[in-house]
Amino acid sequence: MRHDALASILNLSVDNRFAFFIVNYMVENSAVLDAVFHALSDSTRRRMLRALAKGEQSVSALAAPFSMSLAGASKHVKVLERAGLVRRRVDGRIHYCRLDAARLAEAEAWLRHYERFWNRRLDTLEALLRAEDDQTRKGDIA
Repeated sequence: MRHDALASILNLSVDNRFAFFIVNYMVENSAVLDAVFHALSDSTRRRMLRALAKGEQSVSALAAPFSMSLAGASKHVKVLERAGLVRRRVDGRIHYCRLDAARLAEAEAWLRHYERFWNRRLDTLEALLRAEDDQTRKGDIA
């Protein structure tokens, strides 16, 4: 029976182009979010993004607060670029970076979904605790 159910799901995704689109979008979107969260997982890259939020900066300016080589800073910038968080332009020998916040907005939307989930859970917990407190107060009065 499980084999038949699995086969029907797989057939649905093969037969239904819209279902394939949904699955494909989820896989692609997952890869984008994975890259964003990977980029944000490093404190150096987060500090670089914070600096870029103030405006465009050269890679050497981004490297300065960290006492790192330009090659090291460039590797961090490449991770940010692959995640779609930073755009780079070259002017002669100088590489300038600017923040591209669209991917951050996508990550925020993903987090917001779970924030709503946890807010509902916490609201339910609060209601249960209040009801318990009310029951305790009623018991103390009687």
